[in-house]
Amino acid sequence: MGRSQLHTKSPNVLSCLILTLSFAFPVLKQHLLLLHHLRHSKTSIPVAMKDFQANKNPQAESKKTTIPPYMKAISGSFGGIVEACCLQPIDVIKTRLQLDRMGNYKGIVHCGATVSSTEGVRALWKGLTPFATHLTLKYALRMGSNAMLQSAFKDSDTGTLSNKARFLSGFGAGVLEALVIVTPFEVIYPPSQYNPSLVWSFIVQVVKIRLQQQRGLSRELLKYKGPIHCAHTIIREEGLFGLWAGAAPTVMRNGTNQAAMFTAKNAFDVVLWKKHEGDGKVLQPWQSMISGFLAGTAGPVCTGPFDVVKTRLMAQSRDGGEVKYKGMVHAIRTIYAEEGLRALWKGLLPRLMRIPPGQAIMWAVADQIIGLYERRYFHSAAL
Repeated sequence: MGRSQLHTKSPNVLSCLILTLSFAFPVLKQHLLLLHHLRHSKTSIPVAMKDFQANKNPQAESKKTTIPPYMKAISGSFGGIVEACCLQPIDVIKTRLQLDRMGNYKGIVHCGATVSSTEGVRALWKGLTPFATHLTLKYALRMGSNAMLQSAFKDSDTGTLSNKARFLSGFGAGVLEALVIVTPFEVIYPPSQYNPSLVWSFIVQVVKIRLQQQRGLSRELLKYKGPIHCAHTIIREEGLFGLWAGAAPTVMRNGTNQAAMFTAKNAFDVVLWKKHEGDGKVLQPWQSMISGFLAGTAGPVCTGPFDVVKTRLMAQSRDGGEVKYKGMVHAIRTIYAEEGLRALWKGLLPRLMRIPPGQAIMWAVADQIIGLYERRYFHSAAL
């Protein structure tokens, strides 16, 4: 009986011994390599161990700390929804001021008060639904395409991203955003809360300007009854390319804006909060808001003329035959000759009230989502 048990159990014991050695040998090998590394290293043991672990598989470490573009896109879309709800009135006031050639509005406060008293408070939220849709799509495309371009521009050996590559990634994302979403979206913005339609995702920026310049809330008195009707009317009267009016200044404005914004946001995160992408550190919302606000300030000052020209080109229609502005350069010259240099920065203060706070809100939301992703998938994996 004892002999049979011994014979039956011997193979199991032998298998366990072989299995134990198979697991132990790689660990023993790693320890021997580490001892060899420590012997030839002049640094302290913790530092040497950290260097040894980092040098084992640098490509895997680089991939591990890369946030996928789809997560950047998701974070941007949620940030866009919150931003639209908070700052829609400022965007309406900015458009009204930029289109005011007769001097009806004396400033931001007067414009807001006039619109509220003559058209109702709800007029300050004209186009909220399509504007939220617009920002959701715009930020998803912006953040996602920027992340993809950054991945393409990263050094294949070290996995690092230079400032030049970061700037070019932001510019490319801005150009793509301008051509795919921003220009069509600006021409279609909805006129009032009476418009229940969901706007086409890629045909909303030219329509925004056309509808925001309409005064009043009565649908019977408005030329454009809603975003879909507005887009259809523009195509019928001006052709399909009418939806891309002002594309050149929009491309210049958006490309420069996003290049500066992404570069500045990363710089402020590093300088102010010692935050590096992929380090598992989640910024507090107020920290993200400060970095986002500062990053969103420089763009409007530099691109003011492009924004004014973009609005004028998008607002003009061919009802009377010829249009006033023939293109971006002609529009800049005409505005300068007729209204002076300051007219090229009309609406700058509303833009400064709109864009930096908007970036602060968007980044506060986006950084929380990205930070939670980093902490769950990067930091916890490292532990």
